[in-house]
Amino acid sequence: MEKEKNENIRLGIDVGGSGIKGALVDVTTGELKTERKRFKTQIPATPESIAGKIKMIVNFFDYSGPVGITLPAAIEDGFVRTAANIDESWMDRDAHELFSSFLSSPVSLINDADAAGLAEMAFGHGNDVNGVVIMITVGTGLGSALFTDGKLLPNSELGQIYYKDKIAELWASDAIRKKKDLSWKKWGKRFDKYLHHLEKLFYPELIIIGGGTSKKFDKFEKYLKRVKTITYPAKLQNNAGIIGAALETMKT
Repeated sequence: MEKEKNENIRLGIDVGGSGIKGALVDVTTGELKTERKRFKTQIPATPESIAGKIKMIVNFFDYSGPVGITLPAAIEDGFVRTAANIDESWMDRDAHELFSSFLSSPVSLINDADAAGLAEMAFGHGNDVNGVVIMITVGTGLGSALFTDGKLLPNSELGQIYYKDKIAELWASDAIRKKKDLSWKKWGKRFDKYLHHLEKLFYPELIIIGGGTSKKFDKFEKYLKRVKTITYPAKLQNNAGIIGAALETMKT
């Protein structure tokens, strides 16, 4: 009985443009069983530097089971296909092989926003919602997870679409808000236009806002006036990526 209980505790590690964080997760409830361990993402965010930090997190928890890892990139059969917010040396790198060589545990890989979306669909606002659900993670870039009747379309990368002749995340991410020193009102109006653009493309039933900015939803919620779709901050907030990464280990 105790063995069965322990098998439900998995390590999820969420790699972002600014930080790499991990925790042990009960995959049956989505509950974090430990405090998060976080390291700052090194610049440049090379494959070896990130793998090294991931190994440090695994060692910190003295963990030897399956490890779920997110990357801010499109992942195809373990290979990295985009590198918008990590070093270009990631392009076409076999990340599964890299992490497996650094760790002595089975490894599962998933796009960071997809992981956050899976967690929200399982334990958050997306649970039991039919139709199209879009999750946008707002941080260094704009990540996305796209679901239809609960099924994930992997690697949607909606932050890379063009809006007004600009890549959306280079206009409406939290990094841009900070870089341009935009007020929450000015940034919120930008983000509202971006969400409204997605709304016209996908006609979603629900939009979920994730990433670190989800904790500050009250600062810009009132400026979301164009978008008509029900829009919530992630129930799991910035832990969604960790939880989704842990969930991904259950597929192997």
